[in-house]
Amino acid sequence: MRVRIFGQQIALSMAALAVVEAAIFFSVLLAVGHLHLGVEFPALERTAGPLWPRALLYSMAMATCLLALGLYSARQRARRGGVFLRVLIAATICVAITATYLNIIRDPHFGRVALALATMSAAAVIYLLRLSVSRLLDGAALKRRVLVYGTGGRASVISQLRRRADQRSFSLIGFVQPDGEALNVAEARVLRPAGGLLEFCQSRHVDEVVLAMDDQRRAFPARELLECRMAGVAVTDLLTFLEREAGRVWLDVFNPSWLIFGKGFRRGSLRAFTCSLLDVIASVALLALAAPLILATIIAIKLEDGWRSPVFYRQARVGLGGRTFKLLKFRSMGINAEADGEARWATKRDPRVTRVGAIIRTLRIDELPQILNVLRGDMCIVGPRPERPKFVEELARNIPYYAYRHCVKPGITGWAQLCYAYGSSEQDAVEKLQYDLYYIKNSGLLFDLSILVQTAEVVLFGKGAR
Repeated sequence: MRVRIFGQQIALSMAALAVVEAAIFFSVLLAVGHLHLGVEFPALERTAGPLWPRALLYSMAMATCLLALGLYSARQRARRGGVFLRVLIAATICVAITATYLNIIRDPHFGRVALALATMSAAAVIYLLRLSVSRLLDGAALKRRVLVYGTGGRASVISQLRRRADQRSFSLIGFVQPDGEALNVAEARVLRPAGGLLEFCQSRHVDEVVLAMDDQRRAFPARELLECRMAGVAVTDLLTFLEREAGRVWLDVFNPSWLIFGKGFRRGSLRAFTCSLLDVIASVALLALAAPLILATIIAIKLEDGWRSPVFYRQARVGLGGRTFKLLKFRSMGINAEADGEARWATKRDPRVTRVGAIIRTLRIDELPQILNVLRGDMCIVGPRPERPKFVEELARNIPYYAYRHCVKPGITGWAQLCYAYGSSEQDAVEKLQYDLYYIKNSGLLFDLSILVQTAEVVLFGKGAR
């Protein structure tokens, strides 16, 4: 089962875990705070004011840090060591955020020792909790029992959801073969109801029927599906199911009418205002925080290639409405990397990349100058990544619906960057387009903030960089 939060479909198990952990953070800081004031500052315990606002701030900061490190993501595959490292980094950042806030408001009652003690206690509890409930999160108790009506090419797409992350919120009961439909799924998974569809769903405790017929004009089971719907069994079309479970628009079974009549695509003046506000605030904040890093990168490039060598690299990219603009990046390749003027995909261990370039590409530092593109209005902080005109021309010719990703401004980071590795081929472009279409359909301020926060894991752990 999934719930919609910030424009994303989150597995109920992960949402429940986030609520439980937030309650733990709140309770630990509250307990340590009372103990600290009672022992160290007994005279101030009554005048310190309520501790719950501090505990609430701490709980929100810790939960946000865990989200940023990918610990509430269904795609997280880190093992025990990786989880421990992420919890440790999240706790360290949380201490810094909370301590800074307490210093700003000049709170004399809650000391650094108490804050550190609360954080260590909370981090230990959270790590042990995750080790103990990892199997429970993937258990059947919180999953929807799903029956697929169809066995043809469209239904076979569901069989591609094999990863544990893909099946975190549902359990596939099997497939029902309509009369005259081909068999493109494993025959062992095909079920043949003896009675009606509703009776079968009730006997197997089915929560949801996914309609995945290849041809719905022939032998469409309208009466049986209506009976299921009236009895409380959810009925969902295949595209909506795949969007919800995979976080992308599945092009293999896509039809334009689903987008035309579906929800989403909010493009009002309020959305434009909040997007612009986020771009300005985030850009100014990033420039201020990254100023030392930007200066160090400039010096490193100059030291490697000479003081007269160019630091920045301007490259034509396709933006909103198919218009081109000059994208600004730190130069990570040799000065004559494309002397012949031929655009090429970046590859793993690309020989054109310099030593400094390899580092700044891994850490995504080469993208920082694009903040100026955002302030200039060419890009947004969050959106589909802009491609070069030559690639766009080829991809639009070979990939249906590719041009629709240009109905919004491109971004420095985006949903596709979180969900898919670095793209360096036409097939990669197809995969990323599916995530871009999902973002365009579900975009909103809270979704943008969520993507921005989760980008921290991509930067810290170098995911998808080349």
